[in-house]
Amino acid sequence: MHTSESSRAAGDGKGVGPGDGKGVGLGLALVSALAFGGSGVAAKPLIEAGLDPLHVVWLRVAGAALVMLPLAVRHRALLRSRPALLAGFGLLGVAGVQAFYFASISRIPVGVALLVEYLAPALVLGWVRFVQRRPVTRAAAFGVVLAVGGLACVVEVWSGLSFDALGLLLALGAACCQVGYFVLSDQGSDSGAAPDPLGVIAYGLLVGTAVLTAVAHPWTMDFSVLTQRADMNGTPVAAGLLLGWIVLIATVLAYVTGVVSVRRLSPAIAGVVACLEAVVATVLAWVLLGEHLSAPQIVGGAVVLLGAFIAQSSTPAKGSLEPVAAGGTESRLSARENAA
Repeated sequence: MHTSESSRAAGDGKGVGPGDGKGVGLGLALVSALAFGGSGVAAKPLIEAGLDPLHVVWLRVAGAALVMLPLAVRHRALLRSRPALLAGFGLLGVAGVQAFYFASISRIPVGVALLVEYLAPALVLGWVRFVQRRPVTRAAAFGVVLAVGGLACVVEVWSGLSFDALGLLLALGAACCQVGYFVLSDQGSDSGAAPDPLGVIAYGLLVGTAVLTAVAHPWTMDFSVLTQRADMNGTPVAAGLLLGWIVLIATVLAYVTGVVSVRRLSPAIAGVVACLEAVVATVLAWVLLGEHLSAPQIVGGAVVLLGAFIAQSSTPAKGSLEPVAAGGTESRLSARENAA
């Protein structure tokens, strides 16, 4: 885990060479995608064992907040300097994404839920084009069209939308919140005044816990489920082990590596790597949960990820006056990198 000094270096570009920073950033983004990808597979057996999806989310976020509490104390100055960032990150990047995603996988397959969530690049571009009224590149628009077309295959629209409509809407809500996660993770990195990402995560988890406590009412939870075994496609697995994986790997490790990778790369590039999360989750759900996708769904999923890749990787070079392709922040100036 990075120290606060190396985290600040990730935010302001100092202390690491350009090549080293990008290499480490890509590695961290990959670890984050792998860690996030296993969350649904571990959570679904707990939901099927009798826990409400919101209760599973509360356990996940509250457990991670407890682990990160020492960092919150260490970075308590953030409460005064960045209260809006902490509130937004906790509400969207933590509580929103997880609550919508876990609620969606209780109704539709894990892989389908994540593929719908990866419409986030299209949503970012829609915000940039129609709300900020900024032009976007043709390549980015093409990527959006691909992603939407691929999604049509994933949900098999020719079968009259065979999936649960509410489940799909919940997954779309997760996509909207994911946009906020990537944008908020990048706040301040272009000015050299980025807050320590570990502090942001710690307070985001605390805010998320507070929000989810008010919504999920955890005191009504059947805690006895956690002392039993959950069924994973015919294999009994200790519920406590699944919860430990969700908290430590799929939350603490996933968020820390994900936010730090955004600082070293950019929301757009980190988002491209994060698309691997959908691949990991789909494969794990297939192997461990027996959630098989049809051939058209597999092809559609590949098209969704290809469209997301094109949309996010079409961002113009820093300092360029060309239309933006993805990301909710302004294109950064590259004077410091050019000087190097």
